[in-house]
This record gives sequence, C-alpha cells and structure tokens, in this order.
Amino acid sequence: MSEQKRLDGQVVAITGGASGIGLATAKLLARSGATVAIGDLDADAAAKAASELGEGHLGVGLDVTDNQSFENFVEQTENELGPVYALINNAGVMLLGPLEDEAEAVTDTMLSVNLRGVINGTRIAMRRMKPRGRGRIINIASQAGKAGLAEGATYCATKFGVVGLCESVRRELRGSGVEVVCVLPGPVETELGAGIGKAVGTSHLRPEAVAEAILDSFFKYRAEVWIPTITRTLSVPAAILPVSGRDWLVRAFKGDSVLAEADTERRAEYEKKSVQ
Repeated sequence: MSEQKRLDGQVVAITGGASGIGLATAKLLARSGATVAIGDLDADAAAKAASELGEGHLGVGLDVTDNQSFENFVEQTENELGPVYALINNAGVMLLGPLEDEAEAVTDTMLSVNLRGVINGTRIAMRRMKPRGRGRIINIASQAGKAGLAEGATYCATKFGVVGLCESVRRELRGSGVEVVCVLPGPVETELGAGIGKAVGTSHLRPEAVAEAILDSFFKYRAEVWIPTITRTLSVPAAILPVSGRDWLVRAFKGDSVLAEADTERRAEYEKKSVQ
C-alpha cells in the first residue's frame, strides 16, 4: 500500500459490508490503515468479516431500512471506535423482471434498501459530520442510475434516486467540509450481479476494482466515480442525444439485453432470499 493511500486513524463505516463490494472495500480500507465498522443484515456474517480484518474492527447487525437500526449502528461505531470519518452506503439489492409482473414485496424491498437505506445513512452522517466540519459520504449507485434498462425498472429507478440524492446533498453541504461521492460501477461479479449479461465491449468488474476506486476517491476527490472510467467518457455523447438516439445506442451496444436476458436460474436463490 503506497504512503499516499493511507487512512491511518480514520474510522470508516460500511453498510452491506459482509460480502461483495462491501467486503472487498472493508478489506482494502483495513489494509490502508482505516478502522472499519461493518454493518450487515446478517449480523453473524458481519462479525465474522470484521474478525478477519484483524483486531480493532467492528461487525454488527444492521437493517438500513430501519432508521433506528442505522442510528444504533453509527452510535455503536462511534462509542467503540471513535468519530466516523466516512460512511459508505453500499447495501443494495437487485431483483429483475418486467415491471408489470413485479410483486409489491419486490418493489418495496428495492425502494427500502436501495433508496430509503441510503437516505437514512446520508441524513445520519450529515447530522454528525457537519458540526465537526469534516467527513465523507460515499454512496454506491450504479451506471443503471444513468440509463434505464429493460426488466430492471425499479432497480434503475432507485439508482437514479441515489444519483439525485448525491447531487442535492452535495449542494446542501457546500462549504461544510463534508464531501459526497457517488460511485457508479458497471456490472460487478457479485451475488447481486450473478447471471446478468454484458454490453458489447464490456466485461464484468471484480469487486476489488470497485474497492480500489473507492479508496482512490479518498485522495482524489470526484463527485462521481465511474468504474471503469472509460464509461464516463462514453456517457457524455449519449447524454446529449435525443431519446430516439439514446435508444438506438443502447440497442446497438446490446445494453437492452444486460438485465432482460439475465440467467434466471442462476439468480433464483439470490432473488428469493433478498425479498424482505
């Protein structure tokens, strides 16, 4: 780990940190010197993950959809580890299928976890960080928060919401010393991303690549972190096209099949256990 990427003495809290992007990020931040608090719906998995980071880290149960549970997580973190310098709102769920066939429980789960959970965490962090005049709120969105994809309507809507939340809160916090970072990864090789397709010329990211980009964001501030970075360049011309042009571009790069042609058998167990 280079000396330019050390977080010695900083406390970082991560939601959904017992697996996937969250766990990869927790491991990397711990190696960089940060003291890490992992919150996860699976309390045992959170405790196990924290123990594997080494001594001095924390892993506890957290339901991000419950504001009191989130408050308790941050309170316990600060009581045991010290003031939270950064909160990474990572917990998320992706449930796919045509919107017309989507059960209300599926809709509610994604709205509650992906959007309400991020709002809960962001609000709690703002209230604690602003009086200190320092801090960092890192919200994990998705490139699906910039381009709606067929058979992922609610998931995309929640990620669009996270992007809008970040923009709004960044402006509210201007001059406060608290920074907001919106992370926009493409498809990632995690349980959440299992079985989804690939657009032309793309490959699935490793969770470690997202973790590296998150760590970099501590030292090189960007309001939006696109992973891989080339996708940010490609998004610029797409944004100025009329709707018909954007639709053509998505079809040309087979972006319309990324979620619509997902392997439902590979995803069945994950989706079943994810509905709250």
